[in-house]
Amino acid sequence: MTPPGGQAYIEPMNTIHHSAEAHQTLRELETQVEALARACDRLRDENRMLRHQNEQLLTERSILTERGEQARIKVESMINRLKSMEQAV
Repeated sequence: MTPPGGQAYIEPMNTIHHSAEAHQTLRELETQVEALARACDRLRDENRMLRHQNEQLLTERSILTERGEQARIKVESMINRLKSMEQAV
């Protein structure tokens, strides 16, 4: 049935079919966007944790390097004292 003016009240079947396909595609895209958002959140959290861990490891490395340097100085000092004791005898 066509009203005056020539526009049909009922959508053609192919339009309805395309609309259902578009709706399905939209749902699939929404699902993908949600998955990407979750992945982004997870990666952001992991990145934050790795940066914190890196800071801790750099601090620990600095402490261990300093301790190694102090040990080296003490050993050199002991060697020098032993050499001077040896020369005194």
